[in-house]
Amino acid sequence: MGQFSKWLLHKDQKEFFDYLFALVVNIVFVALIVLLLWPLGRVNMAVRLAKGYWMFWTVLIATSAVLALVQSYFRIDLYEHYNAYVISGLAVGGIVQIGWSAFAAPVVRSFAANASFWVAIVLYGVGVVSAYVASVIAGSYYSGGLYRMVNSALAILSFVVFSLWPSAGLAIYGWFFRFIASFDPF
Repeated sequence: MGQFSKWLLHKDQKEFFDYLFALVVNIVFVALIVLLLWPLGRVNMAVRLAKGYWMFWTVLIATSAVLALVQSYFRIDLYEHYNAYVISGLAVGGIVQIGWSAFAAPVVRSFAANASFWVAIVLYGVGVVSAYVASVIAGSYYSGGLYRMVNSALAILSFVVFSLWPSAGLAIYGWFFRFIASFDPF
């Protein structure tokens, strides 16, 4: 175990460690919310969030790959075109991050609709933490300090906005959610 941890924590393995850490945080979070929501009779919310995380990972990987191709094509790199590189990463990461909040807020709202006040507080707490977990996942692909800070703030702020105004999130991302739902066999 000592050799593996030394290898994993070596600076050459930083990206792999970030991906692995984000995956473990995601799995542990889903497991914890299943245990938390089970006694409340809301385990289906955890299942919907787990499906959403699966799609979030897929979209994040795809958009990161497309961004890398676009940056390569236009020869945008960190050293010669710093501003374009950082702004493009912030824009794509932010769009994906806001997409998660636009998904999670209506899910939480639908499960909190007929719940008692305290159960609704717990459900919205789970929603806020799910937005933060999504920012940790996005931080594994956009690993700079600026990206992590902006995505974390954007995650929580957009979740609060879409919780108060869910039609805004559905107006922006509803077409994508309907497209993805067309592939759901359940």
